[in-house]
Amino acid sequence: MNAKGVIFDLDGTLVNSLEDIADSTNAALQKFDYPVHDVQTYKQFVGHGIGDLIVKALPESAWDAENIERCQNLMMAIYRENCLNKTRPYDGIGELLDKLVSRRIKLAVFSNKSDDFTKHIVSSLLSNWNFEAVIGLSNEAHKKPNPLMAIKISQIFDLSPDEIVYVGDSAVDMQTANKAGMYAVGVLWGYQGREELLANGAQRLLNHPWDLLNIL
Repeated sequence: MNAKGVIFDLDGTLVNSLEDIADSTNAALQKFDYPVHDVQTYKQFVGHGIGDLIVKALPESAWDAENIERCQNLMMAIYRENCLNKTRPYDGIGELLDKLVSRRIKLAVFSNKSDDFTKHIVSSLLSNWNFEAVIGLSNEAHKKPNPLMAIKISQIFDLSPDEIVYVGDSAVDMQTANKAGMYAVGVLWGYQGREELLANGAQRLLNHPWDLLNIL
């Protein structure tokens, strides 16, 4: 295909942030005497925003609105101070971005992570590359798989959706790509597996970041 733009998911696609998310959430759970979870379990919790993460991490008996809010607020406060402790770009991401820039491919990030955290992590870890848009969650109504913000990015790019590859590691990313009319590419180094990506509309799967270059 003759792609001219790439939209990347953030967590599980560009950066491995799972340990920092797990550590911060577990610290909040411990504060309120709730059971904690191992890091791998958090792969099942992430992808739909911090509010959804907290609900999944809490025991069902603690699902009242006031309790969810206080746990979420504490987790966000802890995460704000610790979101870069262990989070790093995946191996090969820097080299991939270099190559995309050299080909004059337009780049963007679209995440269900809150907008301030998304921008902070991108500016801290991926500042060597120019992303024309970095968009996180600021309005629940716009959360993936709603394609509205992906389509907004296509307008920022001044490209039609069918000229854009959407790269992510989750079912919700593949759903978003298809709803937006973009080419859906799933990555196998992230938080969800091959079967879930294919079942939700992945048109290609990547084993390594460099594999993306064979699609464009």
